[in-house]
Amino acid sequence: MGFVKVVKNKAYFKRFQVKLKRRREGKTDYRARRRLVVQAKNKYNTPKYRMIVRFSNKDITCQIAYARIEGDVIMCAAYSHELPRYGVKVGLTNYAAAYLTGLLLARRVERLSFSTDPTFYRRICFSLFIFFPQLLKKLNLDKLYVGQEEPTGDEYSVEDVEGKPGAFRAHLDVGLSRTTTGAKIFGAMKGAVDGGIDVPHSVTRFPGYDAESKQLNADVHRSHIFGQHVAAYMRKLLDEDEDAYKRQFSRFIKLGITADDVEDMYKKAQAAIRESPEHKPIEKDRSNVVKKRWNLAKMTLGERKEKIAKQKEEFLKTLESGKD
Repeated sequence: MGFVKVVKNKAYFKRFQVKLKRRREGKTDYRARRRLVVQAKNKYNTPKYRMIVRFSNKDITCQIAYARIEGDVIMCAAYSHELPRYGVKVGLTNYAAAYLTGLLLARRVERLSFSTDPTFYRRICFSLFIFFPQLLKKLNLDKLYVGQEEPTGDEYSVEDVEGKPGAFRAHLDVGLSRTTTGAKIFGAMKGAVDGGIDVPHSVTRFPGYDAESKQLNADVHRSHIFGQHVAAYMRKLLDEDEDAYKRQFSRFIKLGITADDVEDMYKKAQAAIRESPEHKPIEKDRSNVVKKRWNLAKMTLGERKEKIAKQKEEFLKTLESGKD
C-alpha cells in the first residue's frame, strides 16, 4: 500500500470551528446580513433599519426591524392576510398583493408612535450613551411624506423636505430569495417606496426592464401593480379552456370577480390602505369555546378523599363476597 496523506488529522479537528446555527440550517446569509446590520461608527447607536420581505405559500410578510445584541427588534409589520379588510380577498401572494402589503407597511410605519409603547424606551435604552429625547417623539411623517398616490410604475424616490425631518430610510432585506428581474419581492419594495419610505434601489429589477436597451417600460410595471397580468391570463384561459379557468379561478368566480374588475379592486384597496392603515385585531367570540384537555383535570382534596373512600368500600365488598 502506497503512502496516503492524512488530511483531517488531530490538529484539523482541534481547530475545527462549527458554523453558526442558522448557517447550518441554511436560513441566514450572514455575508449579506453583516452588510445590512453593521452601522457606521460615527453614527454611534443609531439603528440601521431594514425592510424585511418574506414569502410563504399563502402569505407575504413585510417588517421594519433593526438589530441589537440580544436580537432583532421589530418596529412594525404588515401581512397580506390583512388585505381582505381592504377589499382584496383573493390572490394574496401575487405581485399586486406584494405591492399592497409594502404600501400598508409604509403607511403604518409613518404613523408609528414610539410613545404608545411604554416598554419601548426601556427595551432599547440599555446604555447611557443613547439617551436621546427625540426617541420619544412620534414619527408622524404620514402627512409630510405621502409618497406617490397615483402609481405609474415609473421610477420614484422619496426626497427629504428641506427644513423638516428626513424621510424614514430602510434597506431592503430579501433573505435567501433570488433577486431576478420581475420578482415579487420588488413589488413589496415598490409599494413601500410609493408609500413614503426611502428605500435605496434602482429600476433594473422591476417588471418591464429591458437589459439590452437599459430602459424601464413603466406601462408593463404599472400593469403588474394593478394585477393586469393576472387579468390577461384569466381572459386567455377563459377563451382556451373554460374548465381549467373554472378550476384555477374558482375563488374569483365564487366572489363574482371578473378580469375587468381586477384593476378597480386594487385601486380601491390602495385608497382604503391610505385612509386607514392601522392594524385592527380580529374580535372573536370566545364565550362558547370548548377547551381541549390532553390530561386529567386536577382533583380537589375533597374529591380525592371521596375517591379513596369509594375504593375502600369496593375493596371491602369484594373481600366479603370472597368469604361467602
